Amino acid sequence: MTATGPRNAPDVMDVVDVVALGESMVTFLPSRPGRLADVPSFERAIGGAESNVVCALAAAGHPARWVSRVGADGFGDHLVETVGAYGVDVASVARDPARPTGVYFRTAGDRSTDAHEVAYYRAGSAASAMSVDTVPLDAVRAARVLHLTGITAALSADCLGLLRTLMAPRSGRPLVSFDVNHRPRLWTDGNSPQVLLELARGADLVFVGEDEAAEVWGLDGVDVVRTAFPDPEVLVVKQGARGATVFDRGTVLHMPAPRVDVVAAVGAGDAFAAGFLSATLRGLPVRDRLRHGHLMAAAALTAPGDLAVPPSRDHADRLAALDDTAWGRLRLGPGWTQAAPATEEVRTP
Repeated sequence: MTATGPRNAPDVMDVVDVVALGESMVTFLPSRPGRLADVPSFERAIGGAESNVVCALAAAGHPARWVSRVGADGFGDHLVETVGAYGVDVASVARDPARPTGVYFRTAGDRSTDAHEVAYYRAGSAASAMSVDTVPLDAVRAARVLHLTGITAALSADCLGLLRTLMAPRSGRPLVSFDVNHRPRLWTDGNSPQVLLELARGADLVFVGEDEAAEVWGLDGVDVVRTAFPDPEVLVVKQGARGATVFDRGTVLHMPAPRVDVVAAVGAGDAFAAGFLSATLRGLPVRDRLRHGHLMAAAALTAPGDLAVPPSRDHADRLAALDDTAWGRLRLGPGWTQAAPATEEVRTP
């Protein structure tokens, strides 16, 4: 599967490799482990599934655009400046004078544990007002790949309507990449299974976690997931530390993940999507798409925040080209993306 350009792209808008539409927020990271009630101070960063993807892709050398809405406030300034500093086109991010930029606080613990806490302050945010009337549709559609997630669908009825419009079949539609990204706290109406299933079936390329599919739809196993999602040309089922399985038309391939010395288990899913999309845009074979996804995820897992410096393209290509035995021995630790590339294994210095 290779991404091709839209046939009827607007003449006035530069066509980029990837456009991602969605909310980004200012995130406050704790200065030490513990309950939110006990943490004395936080460091400011940014977080947002869609902006994470385009920042990683821009850092990897792809022309990328982020489309969203932020408040006319200092946090909005910080988001636009930070995302733009990665080389992402942020000219289509609108400012909303009546609604704030979303923010959230989280604990330092792994998101998969009961001790992990996240406090969102995003209700009524500027991004929740995204709609077909407030978003520049030409800027969104001027891409080889349009990346969307289920998070946006949960923000408001207008946001869901916008996704349905963008994913509707039409001449010149970009390749639509959709990450299910189920966030239970955002779905207050209980409609997430039906809505996310509808959106995933309308995409060309879908990313979903195996555990996520079990949680949302009660689907057990990768083959059962594929049966539930027969429409997307490409389906990627992420299986955590065990790797990922891709269904690409008649091809089914499982690729184990390299061993990783995890620093923080945040942002890995977005990074995996960025690596897979980068390899897709480059026309690489299915095996290498999965391996580039794993390598980009490993960069995120070995850094403290949602965003990490990706490996250089040459470095990632060398690792992705390893034979199966060498790939199985690969171990990646903090700083590996900046280390001199080894032929078989990268260890923590």
